[in-house]
Amino acid sequence: MTQSPIITPQAAIRVRGLSKFFGPIDEGAIARTGPEFGTARDPLSGSIVAAWDVNFDVAAGEALGIVGESGSGKSTVLRCIAGDQPSSAGSVHLMCHDEGRTNVLDLSPAARRKLRIDQLSVVYQDPAEGLSLGVTAGGNIADPLTAAGWRNFEAIRVRARDLLDRTEVPLDRMDDIVRNFSGGMRQRVQIARALANNPPIVLLDEPTTGLDASIASGVLDLIRGLLEELDLAVVVVSHDFAVIEMLTQRCIVMQHGRVVEDALTDQLLEDPQHPYSQKLVTAARS
Repeated sequence: MTQSPIITPQAAIRVRGLSKFFGPIDEGAIARTGPEFGTARDPLSGSIVAAWDVNFDVAAGEALGIVGESGSGKSTVLRCIAGDQPSSAGSVHLMCHDEGRTNVLDLSPAARRKLRIDQLSVVYQDPAEGLSLGVTAGGNIADPLTAAGWRNFEAIRVRARDLLDRTEVPLDRMDDIVRNFSGGMRQRVQIARALANNPPIVLLDEPTTGLDASIASGVLDLIRGLLEELDLAVVVVSHDFAVIEMLTQRCIVMQHGRVVEDALTDQLLEDPQHPYSQKLVTAARS
């Protein structure tokens, strides 16, 4: 008998109970950490509860923000979904994979890597994580295409040119080594690579941190335009409310590994309910 999907077609990604410990998994550590204790590190066991019981859905055409200060657990959540880190507990179901029946956290490392070819992609804060710096811009886009089965050299070149053009990378630099590019240009190439095989889910991890303000603004404009055009399900991790406000419709706030607020982005910015959210919004506007 065919197993029914665990998520509805409206939810491109569903995350339930996602948790990540560094150190021994200890029930006591859960009880002794979190916002009320002001720490994610258990003073007795030394375990770090980097994320605990994180839940959210993201639909196609929707962008969800995860915001919080450094150490809040936001990037840990993203990396567990992406397969960069093993989770300690929870489930992640993707409608694009087995119609949402399979918890992708249970897949083998090889199967998780296969997901990253054409179903789920990541744009990292540091382009060096998402690019081969010793390879040309066109070659970086060719890599995921050939992994997906593309074999025609001219078709690959045409696809690479199209993506670089859409991400505003000068086409006369297509055959230049990425290591010689500026930070903003590297980020644009990374975005082009992430979109190579039209993945329905894209994860953005601090996509403009470290860029000059004018360059960051251009990258954000580019990302927003692509999100509106391509009907992607997107998760955006950032400590910067300007990024969250520009790219997302909904937002969760994390502190010391826990979700402390979940709201529409506009509502969160206008009337944050949790004291920590209020502190972040006030700081962002000062």
